[in-house]
Amino acid sequence: MKYLMQAFIRGIGPLIVMTAISLLMKNQGKAPQEVKGVFVAGLIMTVVAAASVLYEIEGWSFTKQLIVHHLAMLVTVYPLLLVSGWFRVKTWLDALIVLGIFYLVGLAIIAGFYLYNTFIKH
Repeated sequence: MKYLMQAFIRGIGPLIVMTAISLLMKNQGKAPQEVKGVFVAGLIMTVVAAASVLYEIEGWSFTKQLIVHHLAMLVTVYPLLLVSGWFRVKTWLDALIVLGIFYLVGLAIIAGFYLYNTFIKH
């Protein structure tokens, strides 16, 4: 229960802020695609912030944390990318290209954290 509450606390801030920005943009007459993009970005921020709790679960190995986090991102962020309008997704190949980008960005982030923790933090 402790972790669920932490996930909620971490995720609610980005959700509220980005939803408010989206509503302001809509009321200002911004293009619907821009409004949708900001809202989807907020949903992605919410999911990523909430999922960060996974790395604090005591008794879980880093490998388990990484795998569960990956699965959480795969079932939340990847579908959001597909409906965001940021990518042309008209065929299965398009969806696979977005999946490739999803994995490349994920690997870059993991590599960055690894390098930071290995060479800078210590």
